[in-house]
Amino acid sequence: MGIILENLFYGNLRPNECIRPANSEYLNLNRKISSLMDSYHKKLSPEEYDELEKLIDLLGQSTSMYSAASFTEGFQLGAKMMIEVFGGTDLKREGQ
Repeated sequence: MGIILENLFYGNLRPNECIRPANSEYLNLNRKISSLMDSYHKKLSPEEYDELEKLIDLLGQSTSMYSAASFTEGFQLGAKMMIEVFGGTDLKREGQ
């Protein structure tokens, strides 16, 4: 347990860099996205393509924020479950 805490303290713990979706369609989906982006790069003017990239960057930022919130919510739920299991208390009755 000390290793995890030490890595957390030094900022070396980055779970988002270890995520590899198990869904078999994930790689295929990313290939389709790359193919479409390449197609748009060829079809659009440089200015239009820049606007498309800005939109995609904004979507990426939004997705990242949502993922961070989901991670936090899941971690908090897991911690509450551990408290309930090991502490024998019912958090719902205590107002969470």
